[in-house]
Amino acid sequence: MNRPGDYYNEDTVLIKALRLDASIGVFEWEKQIKQTLVFDVELYADFTQAAKTDAIQDAVDYAAVCHEIETLLSQRHYQLLEYLAEHICQHLLAHFAIRALTLAIYKPGAVANTEHVGVRIVRTKMQENGC
Repeated sequence: MNRPGDYYNEDTVLIKALRLDASIGVFEWEKQIKQTLVFDVELYADFTQAAKTDAIQDAVDYAAVCHEIETLLSQRHYQLLEYLAEHICQHLLAHFAIRALTLAIYKPGAVANTEHVGVRIVRTKMQENGC
């Protein structure tokens, strides 16, 4: 039962249009080059403690999130955006104090007559009680 003053926080860190180079694609020529990918990330967390302390250790460090994505991209060749998106989401959920995230990855110039193609996935941590 909710009491007056009790509320659920739904706070979001936004990372828009993070541009990073990656080795990605299914064609042989794509394995020889780097291609620019564009990332939009929404990280869902509770900002209550950070709002009280004004301390970075109580916040979701978006610079660290960007660095982690860049590090994951540098580690290997990826064939599919779908695989890469899942890999990034699972890593971020495991390493940052977030309860969920939405990740969109765009591949500009991949298909003629489009601005970009891409994928968007949403992942949520399961609660210990299974909900």
